Amino acid sequence: MVVLGIDPGIETCGYGVIRGLGQRAEALAFGVVVTRRDTPTAGRLLKIHEALTDIMRQYSPDRVAVERLYFNRNVGSAIAVGEARGVALLVAAQHGLEVREYTPPEVKQAVSGFGGAEKQQVMRMVRTILGLGEERMRDDAADALAIALTGFFRAGWEAKAQ
Repeated sequence: MVVLGIDPGIETCGYGVIRGLGQRAEALAFGVVVTRRDTPTAGRLLKIHEALTDIMRQYSPDRVAVERLYFNRNVGSAIAVGEARGVALLVAAQHGLEVREYTPPEVKQAVSGFGGAEKQQVMRMVRTILGLGEERMRDDAADALAIALTGFFRAGWEAKAQ
C-alpha cells in the first residue's frame, strides 16, 4: 500500500509518500511545497495543486492522509491552512483516491503511542520507523510522513476489524 501524507499549509505544504508492506514501511519521497508570500493566494494554491498532482502521478498512492484542521487561535492562519487543505482534498478527489483525515493528537498517538507527544519525539519515531537516520528534513515533511504512517497503520487496523 502506498500512502501520501499531507501536512497542509499555504506557505509550506509538507508531503510524505510511504510504501507499507505488512508491518513495515519505507519512505519513497518527502519534502515541502513552498510558496512565496508576495504571490496572490490563488497563485499559491495553484502551485500546491500542481505539485500535489505531480506527486500523485509519480507515486500513484492508494490512499491519501491529510491533517485535519485543528483549533487555531490565529483565524487568518486557520483560513489559509483550510484553503490548502481544500486543495489537497481536491487533488485526491480528482484522482479518485480514498482520503482519511487525522488530528495532530491522533497522529502523535499512532506514531509515538502518546497523543500528547512532543514534536521532536514524533520526528524521532518517524525516523526510526522509516529507517531515515539523520537525513535532513523539514518539520512539515516530517509531519507529513507521520500523517502518512498514521494512514498506513489505520488501514491495517481497519482491515483487522473487518
